[in-house]
Amino acid sequence: MGNPLQGKKFTYHRFVMILFDIIIYALVAIFVFVVYPSYVDHLTTGLVIAHIALGFVCLAVPRIVRKVYSLIWRYAGPQEYIRLIVADAIGATIFVLGRRLILPHSVTFVRAVSLFTLNLLACVSVRHIYQWIYQRRYSNRWYVKVALYVLKGLTGVSFSDETPVSNKIKIAIIGAGNIGVMLADELLQNPKATYQPVCFVDIDKEKAGREIYGIQVLSSDTTLLHDRLNDKGVQEVVFALPNASVARKQELYQVYEGFGYKIKTYDFPTLDETGKRHIHDFSVEDLLFRSAADFLSNETKDFYKGKSVLITGGGGSIGSELARQITRCQPSRLMLLDVYENGVYDVQQELITKYGDNLHLRVEIANVCNKAEIDKIICEHVPDIVLHAAAHKHVPLMERNVIEAVENNVFGTLNVVDACEKYGVAKFIMISTDKAVNPTNVMGATKRLCEMIIQSRATTPQTKTVFCATRFGNVLGSNGSVIPLFKKQIAAGGPVTITDKRIVRYFMTIPEASQLVMTSGAMAKNGELYVLDMGKPVKILELAENMIRLSGLVPYKDIQIIEKGLRPGEKLYEELLIRTEELDKTDNNMIYIERDTPLSGDQIDNKLAILREAISSSSNREVKAALMQVVPTYKTPEEVNSKAQ
Repeated sequence: MGNPLQGKKFTYHRFVMILFDIIIYALVAIFVFVVYPSYVDHLTTGLVIAHIALGFVCLAVPRIVRKVYSLIWRYAGPQEYIRLIVADAIGATIFVLGRRLILPHSVTFVRAVSLFTLNLLACVSVRHIYQWIYQRRYSNRWYVKVALYVLKGLTGVSFSDETPVSNKIKIAIIGAGNIGVMLADELLQNPKATYQPVCFVDIDKEKAGREIYGIQVLSSDTTLLHDRLNDKGVQEVVFALPNASVARKQELYQVYEGFGYKIKTYDFPTLDETGKRHIHDFSVEDLLFRSAADFLSNETKDFYKGKSVLITGGGGSIGSELARQITRCQPSRLMLLDVYENGVYDVQQELITKYGDNLHLRVEIANVCNKAEIDKIICEHVPDIVLHAAAHKHVPLMERNVIEAVENNVFGTLNVVDACEKYGVAKFIMISTDKAVNPTNVMGATKRLCEMIIQSRATTPQTKTVFCATRFGNVLGSNGSVIPLFKKQIAAGGPVTITDKRIVRYFMTIPEASQLVMTSGAMAKNGELYVLDMGKPVKILELAENMIRLSGLVPYKDIQIIEKGLRPGEKLYEELLIRTEELDKTDNNMIYIERDTPLSGDQIDNKLAILREAISSSSNREVKAALMQVVPTYKTPEEVNSKAQ
């Protein structure tokens, strides 16, 4: 049950506002009809009272109908004031037009209009003054304290029941634009807000020295900025710069992190379905200093709407996010295939809880290496679209398990491709990786061979299936990602371990990766290898240092960073393209197509035969040698790393 006092408090505030409006109207009416000379009107006392009563009725009825007194005026904005103005305009029109019909002797038009305009001006002024006092209730300035004292004396209204200012965290809002002002207004209006804005910081010199809601705007160019922030007692800074460039965000982060402040950000979270901004800690995604791309256009959503979709590896980090994203597009059926039952079960329960009977969901437990089972599943469901996310992806583990990597990644993919082609699946979309480009490890080489298979099948004349592949870099938060490892190491007190201080990687979020796959699938014609413009690569050493700082610790002092050496099959940098001169743009300026000459079916069959013969030897070494033979770009890590800058 709610607190019954809350209703009484609201009723009291409404009563006070109505009482003030009555007093204002009475004072204005006395001025217009009594104090102001009436040489023209020659009204008797009875007619004056009749005019005042008629005006009050014409004023009160529209305000009641328009629910003016249902508004909470301390939080009022333009819409609330427009409602008041419209209500009074209606009342004034009725009064002006009806005064001669109702009363035997009427006042002049000017006096009639003056009654309502002066009353409206006074009512708006009182409400603005009330808002002004409320928004500055934490100020230490003497006139604000006097205003609060007078407000309490006249109305009994006080704000003592709200969070004491001493308990609020004082923040500087970086950015005095629309978003920053929105944040300040939200914090000032919310009595339970944790934060108290004490200043803005903006690069615009025209704003410097001025005030917004009584909050001073400081220039970001001044050399005394740190001292001025300290003088105002700033404890944290909040970035309110959603449209700032990556370079600008990186520059600001370095400045305020250098000042020693805890940094937060106020922006739309990635794919937040609530559509609301909120303050949150500066996250790992923010540390990458790249704007999260939103690929899902209405055309892409329409492509998946009403379609039957099968996702292999549906319980994995990418597969599960694909399931979430595609479910939002309202497919006719969604099928999740995975060999690991626990992961796919969790995804199933999540989707059932959220969508219930609105989602036609089916889960299949199977291994893509089981050709007969995959054939049976595709035959039974005949999906319109297959998204192939099932694969072994952990680089060092695959270096020690070469046969398993080839059987699962290459021949498992081949099983799904064959079944899709056999039963007329409309589109097959394979998830690839940047490690497939000039690979130095088994995992990357197997994925490169899968790309070759996909491109070759797209040239088969009799096929009815459209084949494509998407290639992207490291995914934040995915299984085996470096980010969760760093978090665990920092929480344990260190040390944080990196393989090599020179190593760089491309990063993207799981939702971005999933949307890239979906978008490429929607636009695919046949045989394309899609590549995402992922911005600048990130130095893993800098990422580790920044994550330590975000935890409130000092790198190399509180937490050590230790270099352990490159792992088997690992190279210092990753590439996204094989030949950048053969790069085509798409309608999406973040997605490109790499054009590569596809191999014939006979060439692919020869490569697969070499691998099968090597696998029959049960020797990881022979299979790895065969893999190097069938993937010409497969080089040793030493060969590639020796050329790295």
